[in-house]
Amino acid sequence: MTTPSRFHIRPDAAVRRPLMALAFGVSAALSTGAATAADAAHGEQLARRWCAACHIVSADQTHGADNAPAFATVAKIPGFDADKIAKFLMDPHPKMPDMQLGRDESKDLAAYIASLAQ
Repeated sequence: MTTPSRFHIRPDAAVRRPLMALAFGVSAALSTGAATAADAAHGEQLARRWCAACHIVSADQTHGADNAPAFATVAKIPGFDADKIAKFLMDPHPKMPDMQLGRDESKDLAAYIASLAQ
């Protein structure tokens, strides 16, 4: 009869199940954490900081550049898609400054623009 090595101890089912459940829970939490909803309020802060010099970004702003569309106008374009705007903002048009927005910031800004469609 051989004795089990101290390195090959197999936990019984009463220990394995909670460990597996914990591992599954952590995995699920990590995978859904990246899919959080965009934050339009944070997007408004970004718009006021980065975009208001050229675009009219809110109803209380009185002027912007002549060649830059107001965000409310952009939001009302037929077929407007916040996901497409977010992707566009990750690699902006040459006339736009390179703001180096992260993925979440781009989504937040796009969500704010989308909120102006009402």
